[in-house]
Amino acid sequence: MPLKWEFPGGKIEDGEQPRAALRRELEEELGIEAVIGDEVSRFVHEYPGGGSVELRFFNVPSYQGEIENRIFREVRWVERSELTKLDFLEADLTLVRDLAAGKIL
Repeated sequence: MPLKWEFPGGKIEDGEQPRAALRRELEEELGIEAVIGDEVSRFVHEYPGGGSVELRFFNVPSYQGEIENRIFREVRWVERSELTKLDFLEADLTLVRDLAAGKIL
């Protein structure tokens, strides 16, 4: 889904634990070594026309290295109040609203 905002991360590989998958994805996508904290949200998103995906979001309290944009069109830090102004993937909207409202983290 080109030109939509999304959070870094990706699919869990066979035999991989969710935290290990996120750690791997953050290294591949942003070039950082992340400390993966607690899970902050989990839900299933049903796509119109069929198909679903389970999304898990984790707190990343710290990381080592400089963020390097390896795959995205743009990487941006924003205040949580600005999140709802960005055109996020439909699957991320529940988390975006909860973050912007201060319900999590």
